[in-house]
Amino acid sequence: MFLAKVIGTIWATRKDEHLKGFKLQFIQPITADRKNTGAPIVAVDTVGAGTGETVFYITAAEAVIPLPVDMAPVDASIVGIVDRIDLQSSK
Repeated sequence: MFLAKVIGTIWATRKDEHLKGFKLQFIQPITADRKNTGAPIVAVDTVGAGTGETVFYITAAEAVIPLPVDMAPVDASIVGIVDRIDLQSSK
């Protein structure tokens, strides 16, 4: 699983039938200390996250697992909303 910040919502008037009822979110991958890493990606929102929230997501073939279908054209799925990140100080 990876961390990201939701930076926007994608509105699609037409999308694959397996994705009907699911929101598509634009997410920016981040590190544990909330620094951007890599380019933003599109993810299927399975938990109702909103813009500005920190989330965790999965990618690749596992991204379809949270959906109620066997196969869908999904590369990333948001599977949780992060309430807090506690990092242990290295000092």
